[in-house]
Amino acid sequence: MSAAESNGLQWFKATASTSGNGCVEVAHLSDGGVAIRHSRTPNDQVIRYTAFEWDCFLDGVRNGEFDRPEAAGLA
Repeated sequence: MSAAESNGLQWFKATASTSGNGCVEVAHLSDGGVAIRHSRTPNDQVIRYTAFEWDCFLDGVRNGEFDRPEAAGLA
């Protein structure tokens, strides 16, 4: 998805994000998928994921599969 195609989307980021403009932003797509971009470069690359891919990723997050090693006690 190009940055131009993503202009009309409603972007949001986690409430824990600060105003430092270094956050991941997500937009929900009409087909159930999501688009993801970096808030510092909103006119740069936008990555698109299907609903299935996004759901699998969120399941992994919820299960701790992406926790930093020090957060998981592995460091």
